[in-house]
Amino acid sequence: MNIFILSVSEHIYSTQRIYKEANRRGHKVRVVNHLKCSIKLTNGKPEIIYEGENIIDIPDVIIPRIGASATRHGAAVVKEFEMNGVYSTATSLGILRAQNKVRTLQIMNRKNIPIPNTLFSVNPENISEQIDLLGGAPIIIKLQEGTHGSGVILAESKKSAKSIIDTMYSTNTSILLQEFIQESNSEDIRAFVVNDKVISSMKRKGLEDDFRSNIHQGGSGFKVDLSLEEEKMAIKAAQHLSLPVTGVDLIRSKRGPLLIEVNSTPGLQGIEAYTKDNIAKAIIKFLEEKCLNKDSKTTS
Repeated sequence: MNIFILSVSEHIYSTQRIYKEANRRGHKVRVVNHLKCSIKLTNGKPEIIYEGENIIDIPDVIIPRIGASATRHGAAVVKEFEMNGVYSTATSLGILRAQNKVRTLQIMNRKNIPIPNTLFSVNPENISEQIDLLGGAPIIIKLQEGTHGSGVILAESKKSAKSIIDTMYSTNTSILLQEFIQESNSEDIRAFVVNDKVISSMKRKGLEDDFRSNIHQGGSGFKVDLSLEEEKMAIKAAQHLSLPVTGVDLIRSKRGPLLIEVNSTPGLQGIEAYTKDNIAKAIIKFLEEKCLNKDSKTTS
């Protein structure tokens, strides 16, 4: 297979791991910086220009590693490859949906996947009412497009919540409000889904003085077994967002597991280190099976 990894750097851990596993299994693999790709549309013949070359017809599959800062352009590049018949481990639509927390939670709620009680508004005149609608303080305040635990604030009192929300509204910052699940004990679960299967899962725990569980914020992790309900929830979330390869984040509450986020570009470093599972190899093996099935259908 000809595999393109769309990544801003070949030195990122996840990009390196996928590259090495693809190369080890005998595939032609190339890291393409999507930020340096130009899309040319002329006379019904689209082109993707990278380093002076039209690369649109080269790959059999692409593995997008699109960060939050480049979502729109990255998704546009993925879309052009998709329309040219190239298989992607994350659809352009899935990338756009997952990067927007509100859009993700709207879809999950409509599909009856349990989530924490959530509210979003742009009205600065009824902040007190918004907090009351979630049962009062403490509440979680999140940037709609934050990543790695950044842009997530715990407001422990109604006074502090009102002050933070008012500031966010005054700067036109898009936020959402969520109930604080105290019994989660600063822990969450990352389920790594590949091809409608949870291939690995870990529990992440935040620092003693930090309610956030994200490893990028100094937390730790360990391998964990999911309940059947949690496994089904993660798989359905990936399907609803059209993300064949994704990371689904859950927390355990008194009323059962709750989905908090879906990541279209899940990192491999933490989960491979703590679980010892070879995630990169699983991704490449999935693509091999996908291309083999595609080729057999074409020739039959």
